[in-house]
Amino acid sequence: MSPVRRHTAHLVAGGRFHDIDFARRELLALLAEHDQVRTTVSSDWEDLDRSLSSDFMISYTCDVRPSEKAQHEIRSWLTGGGRLLALHGTNAALDLGGSDGIEAPRCFPAWAAVLGSQFVAHPPITPYLVEMAHGDHWLTAGIAPFEVGDELYLMEYPDPDSLEVLIYTRWSGEAPSFAESDWRNVSDRHLVQYLHPVGDGAVLYNTLGHCRGHWDMEPIADWYPQVERCSWQLPQYYELLRRSIRWAMGSAE
Repeated sequence: MSPVRRHTAHLVAGGRFHDIDFARRELLALLAEHDQVRTTVSSDWEDLDRSLSSDFMISYTCDVRPSEKAQHEIRSWLTGGGRLLALHGTNAALDLGGSDGIEAPRCFPAWAAVLGSQFVAHPPITPYLVEMAHGDHWLTAGIAPFEVGDELYLMEYPDPDSLEVLIYTRWSGEAPSFAESDWRNVSDRHLVQYLHPVGDGAVLYNTLGHCRGHWDMEPIADWYPQVERCSWQLPQYYELLRRSIRWAMGSAE
């Protein structure tokens, strides 16, 4: 029997307003389905010794802003062939307390260029339909359109022509909690999952996966009454994650 190649993964899980413990646990369980994967974990992007020595990275963050050094080093790692599976709020920076609502400062343009997008706002959580853009791409093949009750990410794309769209939704309306609230006069097509080549490597971004527990809204509130699991309750989301992890490991199917 030939030895199986060992893979090293680095998981970045941290940030605000989400149940990071839950997301971290679920992602580690999915990684543990692959006996050959050994995983390190950090709560931000600054553990460069581990991240840059890994075969692939996975991120589940919100308002975790990498330093300029980390942005530069991770881009170089990707350019050299690295793969990053970026989930949910990895592209989000949030400033609270503004009179017009939550602001999304454009504070890391180089990072947004690496990821392929920057979060701007989302409407209140309500069910919406997600559709597969390429039914024959192995990352989404055989998955029928499905309804999710999740945060619908409204984003800017530094170079939209560089993105290979895999999943999208259609929506037009208002995001009343955010400073940039009016989304009625822009395209109603919003990306949910896409591939973004970076040199010889790539980012696979999926915006789904909001989760929140009772204690995750400090300092806004000491107790959040509703536990939110959103797409984490759906088998389709787990199937997308399993395929995405195989992609990160270098699989072509």
